[in-house]
Amino acid sequence: MNHHNKMAVLGSGSWGTALSLVLADNKIEVNLWGHKQEIIDEINERHTNTTYLPNITLPQLIKGYSDLESALTEVNTILLAVPTKAIREIVNIIRNVVNEPVTIIHASKGIEPGTYKRISEMIEEEMPSHLLKDVVVLSGPSHAEEVSLRQPTTVTAASSQLQAAEYVQTLFMNSNFRVYTNLDVIGVELGGSLKNIIALGAGLSDGLGYGDNAKAALMTRGLAEIARLGSEMGANPLTFSGLTGVGDLIVTCTSKHSRNWRAGHLLGQGKSLDDVLSNIGMIVEGVRTTEAVFHLAKKLEVEMPITSAIYEVLFNKKDAKLAVDELMARTGKSESATGF
Repeated sequence: MNHHNKMAVLGSGSWGTALSLVLADNKIEVNLWGHKQEIIDEINERHTNTTYLPNITLPQLIKGYSDLESALTEVNTILLAVPTKAIREIVNIIRNVVNEPVTIIHASKGIEPGTYKRISEMIEEEMPSHLLKDVVVLSGPSHAEEVSLRQPTTVTAASSQLQAAEYVQTLFMNSNFRVYTNLDVIGVELGGSLKNIIALGAGLSDGLGYGDNAKAALMTRGLAEIARLGSEMGANPLTFSGLTGVGDLIVTCTSKHSRNWRAGHLLGQGKSLDDVLSNIGMIVEGVRTTEAVFHLAKKLEVEMPITSAIYEVLFNKKDAKLAVDELMARTGKSESATGF
């Protein structure tokens, strides 16, 4: 069996399913694992996943698995598309199943509360080094709904090893799905996670009925605080002006597909956080990330006014209108040439 023509994708939500479709278009057999038996049965019997991607037919090369061990058989490249809070648990299962070094690609966007770890750090902590060939991050402005319709999408594969990033580039690249490589793992991971906080803010602003001017300001100043924290944490500031920074920020703040924008929008209309999360019914990563980053910024003494405002709305029941109005009323600052 040629390993390179077979991969495991863990996570049968919208993103895991859409990325499986890209791989299958590239003639790679995909073992797609998910924990909901009815979704796996539907993938195998009807070649659809209507819960997450209505109106899409999946290529025959995708086979669904509800047993993780079976999904990992004869595979040396594994893509993780599970919520951040499930990463450690899943990697712990992988380490007990594989017996040769694997490449782990992750396509999740979040930061762990309490430890402030990025996802690649969580993977490296849980996976013994002799079983881990490489870790690669796949990130960028890429709504699953559009990827699954084969609409043009561009992402970045980031790894500390260029060879690993290039390997992932060859797996995914095709005429609809363009992949750039990048060595700045920290910047790519932070851009992907932190933009979800700003997207909650953009949704709040829209929900309050404020216009495009307010949203553009939130996005721009949001990018400045992302870059401030990122630079402090060792990222290359230029990464934030790329696909995984400003690119992902634009798509997540301005698209109806964005769960984080939708969550903010509902909050801005006065709904409670619990109602909002049950209404969306999928993981809204920005909520957990806001909690983690609010405390991390305090610890590192990095000023993040938008993140702080959103934290107050989410966790201290602060009035959303008051929070946004206070952001606009902050004392005048100079917008320096460095951007942050």
